[in-house]
Amino acid sequence: MVSATNFHSEFQRRAHAAVVEVQLAICAAVEALEREGGGSGEFVADAWERSGGGGGLTRVIRGDVIEKGGVNTSAVFGELNPQFATQLAGNGANFFATGVSLVLHPKSPYLPTVHANFRYIEQGERRWFGGGADLTPYYYFAEDKQHFHDVWRRFCGDHPGIGDYPRFSDWCDRYFYLKHRGESRGVGGIFFDHLFVDASVPGHDEALLAFIRDGGLRFLDAYLPIARRHLHTPYGPAERRWQELRRGRYVEFNLLYDRGTVFGLKTGGRTESILMSLPPHVQWGYAEEPAPGTPEAALLAELRRPFPGDEPNP
Repeated sequence: MVSATNFHSEFQRRAHAAVVEVQLAICAAVEALEREGGGSGEFVADAWERSGGGGGLTRVIRGDVIEKGGVNTSAVFGELNPQFATQLAGNGANFFATGVSLVLHPKSPYLPTVHANFRYIEQGERRWFGGGADLTPYYYFAEDKQHFHDVWRRFCGDHPGIGDYPRFSDWCDRYFYLKHRGESRGVGGIFFDHLFVDASVPGHDEALLAFIRDGGLRFLDAYLPIARRHLHTPYGPAERRWQELRRGRYVEFNLLYDRGTVFGLKTGGRTESILMSLPPHVQWGYAEEPAPGTPEAALLAELRRPFPGDEPNP
C-alpha cells in the first residue's frame, strides 16, 4: 500500500494526490456512463504492494458498456536494475514514480477503445513528467476524431509554455504506430515525455504538475461525448468479430512497443495491473482484408495513410 512514509518530499505526496484525484473522477464518470447505457458495472478496487517499495490501487470494471476497463494509480520507489537505469532519462539507480493510467475497452464496436496516462518520475537528480491520451476506434467517424483532437488542442493552449499541441499530436501519431503492420494503432491524440523540471525557473514544477492534473481531468471532456454519441447504436456478430480482430493490433502494440509496459515490468510492478490494458476477447485471422467500400475498409484507409519517419527525439 502507498502510505505517507513512501514520500520523501511534499511534492511527491502532492503529485500522487493529483493522480488519485484523477482516478476518482474518471471512475465516477465511467460508472455513470454504464448507467446511461443500461448497465450496472462498477469498479472493483484492488490495492497492491511492491516488494521493492511502494504500491498502488488498481480499479477494474467489467460491465455492459465497458466490457473491460481499468484506472490504475501507483507510487513506487527504490533502486533500478543498473542496466535498465541507463535506458531512462535520469541518472543513478534511485527512483520514484507516480501516475495514473487507464484503458477502457467498450463492448460495442461503435465505441472506441481509449487509453490515457499521466505520470511524474524522479531518477537521481532529474525530475520529469509525461503522459497523453489516444483514441482507437473500430469504425471511423471523422467527427469523433475531430472532437478528441479539439479537446487536447484547447488543453495545450490553456498551458502556454508547456502545452505544444502540434508537437505532442505528431509525437502521438509516431509513437502509436505499428511498424510491422504499417498501420497507426488509432486516430491519435497527444503524447509527451521528458518534460523536465527546470530548477532554475521558480514554480516550474508546480506548472508541470498542474498540466498533468488538468490533462487527467480533461480526459472526460475528450471521451465521454464520443461514447454517448454511439451508446445505443445497434450492432451484430459481424461488427463484433471485426472489433475483436482489430483488438489484436492493440495487443500487438502493448506487448511489442509500449514503454509503460516495459517500465512497469522492469521496475517490478504488479504484472496483473500492468497487463490490465489487454482486452478480454481478441481474434487473429490470417491476412483478412475487408471488402472495398465497406465501413471496415474506411477504417483501414484512415489507419494506413502514409506516415513518414520514426518517433521524434524528446
